[in-house]
Amino acid sequence: MAKVNPIRQPELVDANAAGGIFQDDPDFSLVLGGPLYQLYLRSSLANPALEHVVRRIVIITAICWLPLLLLAAFAGRLASGVPVPFFRDPDVHIRFLAALPLLIGAELLVHRRMRPIVVQFLHRGIIAGEDRARFEGLIASALRLRNSVTLELALVVLVFTAGHWIWSRNVSLSLSTSTWYALKNGAEAHLTAAGYWYAFVSLPIFRFILYRWYFRLFIWYRFLWQVRGMPLHFNLYHPDHAGGIGFLSASVLVFAPVLIAQSMAFSGVIFTRIL
Repeated sequence: MAKVNPIRQPELVDANAAGGIFQDDPDFSLVLGGPLYQLYLRSSLANPALEHVVRRIVIITAICWLPLLLLAAFAGRLASGVPVPFFRDPDVHIRFLAALPLLIGAELLVHRRMRPIVVQFLHRGIIAGEDRARFEGLIASALRLRNSVTLELALVVLVFTAGHWIWSRNVSLSLSTSTWYALKNGAEAHLTAAGYWYAFVSLPIFRFILYRWYFRLFIWYRFLWQVRGMPLHFNLYHPDHAGGIGFLSASVLVFAPVLIAQSMAFSGVIFTRIL
C-alpha cells in the first residue's frame, strides 16, 4: 500500500547517494548472469564488470556478417549475379552492422545505469528501513530469474524452432525473385551456401540476443510490479513532482538502444520489401 506523507520535507541526500552507490546498497543488474554471460567470461569477451564491449561487438558482428560477405562473393552474388545481390540487400546490413551492435552495446549501459536507479528506492526513503529485507528479497528473486539456465535454453529452442519456421515460411511464400541467400525455382526457394549460414547461424544469434532483451525487460517490469505491492512512502513535496519516484523515468532512456535496434531491424525489412 502506498503512503503519502504531506508534511515530509524534501530529503537532504548525500551527493554520492543521489547518483552513486553505497557499499551496503543491494546489487542489481539485469545483464550480469545467465549462460551467455558465462560464455562471455570464458571466451574473454567480457570481464566480470561486462567491459570489453567493443571486442564483443566486433567478434559477434564478424561471425554474423563476414561469412555472408565471403560466401556471397565466392558464389558471384556480391554485387551482381542475381536480381538481389548481397550489397543490394539493406536488411542484412542494417540488422548486423547497426542493430546488432546496439543490442550488444546496450548491455554495458543497462548494467551501469540500472543499479543507481534501483537503490533510489532506499536513498529517498520510499522503501522504509523495516521493509528493506523484503525489498532485497524482490531483488534476489529478479536475479534468480535472470540467472535461469532453463529459461535461457528455452530462448535458444524458440530461436531454432518457431523463429526459424516463421522466417523459412516467409522466404518460401513471399520471395518473388532470386537473392544472394535463396534461389527462386518456381514456387520454391532454395538456400545458397550463404543462405544456410544466414538461416542457421547469423539470424539465430540475432534473434537470441533480441529475445534475451525481451526477457530482461520482463524481469524489470515484473520487479516494478512486485515493488508496487510494498508499503511505499511517497514525498508529496519532492521537487520531481512525482512523489519522489521520478527517477524511474531514467529507465526508459536506459532501454532506448534496445528499442532503437528493434526499430532499425524492422525498418530494414520494410526497406528491402520496398526495393
